[in-house]
Amino acid sequence: MQYDERLQHVAVLGAAGKMGSGILLLTAVEMTDLSLKPENKNKTFVLNAIDLSDENLAGIMEYLRVQILKIAEKKVIWLRQMYADRADLTDNEDVIEQYIRDAMRIVRPTTAMEAAYRSRLIFEAVSENKDLKVKIFRQIDQHNPNDPWFFTNTSSVPINLIESEAGLNGRVLGFHFYNPPAIQKLVELIVTAKTRPDVRQFALDYAKGLKKVVVPSNDFAGFIGNGHFMRDALFGINKAMEIAAKRPLAEAVYLVNKVTQDYLVRPMGIFQLIDYVGIDVVQFIMKVMNPFLKDENLHSDLLDRMIEMGVKGGQLPSGAQKNGFLKYEKGAVVAVFNPDSNTYVDVAGFAADCDAWLGAMPAEWKPWKSAIRLSDKDAHFASWFAALKDTAGNGAALAMAYGKNSDAIGRKLVADGVAHSEGDVNTVMLTGFFHAYGPVNTYFV
Repeated sequence: MQYDERLQHVAVLGAAGKMGSGILLLTAVEMTDLSLKPENKNKTFVLNAIDLSDENLAGIMEYLRVQILKIAEKKVIWLRQMYADRADLTDNEDVIEQYIRDAMRIVRPTTAMEAAYRSRLIFEAVSENKDLKVKIFRQIDQHNPNDPWFFTNTSSVPINLIESEAGLNGRVLGFHFYNPPAIQKLVELIVTAKTRPDVRQFALDYAKGLKKVVVPSNDFAGFIGNGHFMRDALFGINKAMEIAAKRPLAEAVYLVNKVTQDYLVRPMGIFQLIDYVGIDVVQFIMKVMNPFLKDENLHSDLLDRMIEMGVKGGQLPSGAQKNGFLKYEKGAVVAVFNPDSNTYVDVAGFAADCDAWLGAMPAEWKPWKSAIRLSDKDAHFASWFAALKDTAGNGAALAMAYGKNSDAIGRKLVADGVAHSEGDVNTVMLTGFFHAYGPVNTYFV
């Protein structure tokens, strides 16, 4: 079956969710573009958007219309070529509106799983729950005569477990988009020993069509991205707990978050990133990964405590950040949660004292937004971390320890056979997490 044929009938499971909506958008655009090719003009393309909520599906259709409009405006010259035989489409606005109609016509929102029984390709973006994924895949496969292929967006569950328990025998692989899929360039591709070559090749072709950067990961729980992030987060949490033996916990969280953002020159501090992903999601992924680890324990009592108190972070449907370890106002951190009092403590009351405890940063420092634009980032960061190494102060010492641990995590992912190379680890963190430099480097030696 050719690439275009496989994409004639597709289903996205969890289509109204944070990840599913992005996958739905990307796939709708790819299918619409294929439908405009002369050889496909008389073919029908169907994209089933499957979700539990009618209300959420209604919202996702409006989201698609808005986003497809933006995409169409950026490629109007190509669209005029595709619609060259349409004399009724006289100006750009007409062409763009026709493209939107064609795309929206392809998408079929539904709460009925049966809609996937005829699909040749299934994208899955439901919750990070192996048993649920297996149940859904088995149900679809048993009722679908079209030898469907399954692309799971799991970020932690080993693919071979899904494959064997669902009886898919080489027709499933991990195609892990990063959040948000419509913007993030990275995809982790995870295959098993049984993955069929044509399934893998289609995945590569599909990623190319979406202009994604593909990094292969071996089939180990957490893969590369979460394999690094979960350990990095746990190190940050433990450092905060160490500091909390001498300072209030809210201040300790502030200190570690500031060091990981400013001193390590990252787009977010580690506690802000945990909030962004969701405290409950981070805890759950650690639980998924833990049974597969022989020499370490990915667990945090502090995460458990936060969740027991109902503080979970995550994002609102609008995309705005929910409060978690940190409290946000218009995107800015204004307070830190104190689990002892079940209240948020205003940063303004202790920031100056904490900053003094960290000490002054070397003059070579540049914030993340400036550093990522440098033409010679390697030279800059070599100079920055050399200066930091020679700087006395708690902040510099914590940053160097954190950087060394981040480097060690990356090297261990390669040594354990999770990542194929140190370069792959760096690509994931650079592309998927927007780090300004790869964690595996010589800066912290």
